[in-house]
Amino acid sequence: MSAAIAQTVAENVAMVRERIARAARGAGRDPAAVRLVAAAKTMPAEAVRQAIAAGVGDIGQNYVQEAISIMAEIEAPVRWHMIGKLQSNKAARVARAFDVVQTVDSLSLAVKLSRRAEAAGKILAVLIEVNLAAEPAKGGVAPAEVSALVAAVREQPGLRVDGLMAIPPAGSAAESRAHFRRLRALGEENDLRELSMGMTSDFEVAIEEGATMVRVGRAIFGPRR
Repeated sequence: MSAAIAQTVAENVAMVRERIARAARGAGRDPAAVRLVAAAKTMPAEAVRQAIAAGVGDIGQNYVQEAISIMAEIEAPVRWHMIGKLQSNKAARVARAFDVVQTVDSLSLAVKLSRRAEAAGKILAVLIEVNLAAEPAKGGVAPAEVSALVAAVREQPGLRVDGLMAIPPAGSAAESRAHFRRLRALGEENDLRELSMGMTSDFEVAIEEGATMVRVGRAIFGPRR
């Protein structure tokens, strides 16, 4: 990666952090309560390395094989988040390699992750993904089923349920607000602290509605390859 591109990544990270801080302060929140997860889908290892050099401590990946290849090239002590749909046959590799899985949406997947995490001698942090608008093409559990799934996953010895995650239907940031509010309410109902919601197009609104993690890709890395 050229020095100019590296500088751009660093500048973008700084701008995103400023936007996070501004949104948090505007909502009467501490900016430090919002974790920036750099969504690095399809980005090369060097781009990820530059984000880390700019102070990003959490990296999100969507594809297991791509993520593991990049992890092998990066020695920095960052937290790796699985933020893409996870097939159960990849649970073993994910449980070993990742620190957080944000897309748990079934008990069967949770059981597999739990067993593999135990075998690896670790406690894997997970978020329950919620399909807020019953979109067939998206993963996630229905809002009415969240409490039952949270309770069941909490029984899995290799996992720690930290919170909820959601991707609202495509639309404007203003249209996303009601969905973010719904996720926050579900988190409160289930005594869950972490809310992963908001991406490049709507993370400021998500922060106003209580996001504790925002998954930002394009605003840091530019267009996908």
